Amino acid sequence: MDSSQGGKAYGLLKSQQEEKLNSVNEAFLSDPQYAEEEDLSSKLEMFKQKYMEFDLNDKGDIDIMALKRMLEKLGLAKTHLELKKIMSEVAGGTSEDTISYTDFLNMMLGKKNAILKLILMFEGFGKEQEPKDVGPPPRKTFSDLP
Repeated sequence: MDSSQGGKAYGLLKSQQEEKLNSVNEAFLSDPQYAEEEDLSSKLEMFKQKYMEFDLNDKGDIDIMALKRMLEKLGLAKTHLELKKIMSEVAGGTSEDTISYTDFLNMMLGKKNAILKLILMFEGFGKEQEPKDVGPPPRKTFSDLP
């Protein structure tokens, strides 16, 4: 009987999840469809980390609430209908309420530009913008006035 609690149980769950995702990555690496893809192994590793970050329930699928939180975290809040459309677009039109890792990889490596793919691809560009000043504004002097 495993009596792991708290952090140990969470770490064990995360390592099991990572093993599952690694096995999917191995399948993609051996798939001839993606043989020409440049730097495939590092892309798969990056996608795995991003997927694990947003798989909030640690069940191996991204559900609608996890997608909602992910987009809110990126500053792109969406309505429930928009989220459902994004999910059906990624899952290939199936009526699933989750995005599997395989669907996620097919979207990220595929030629089709899904909304979620575009959002994730340009996420890094949004972070590189100049940082906003935090705290009170600087004091003004008469010479600063027009």
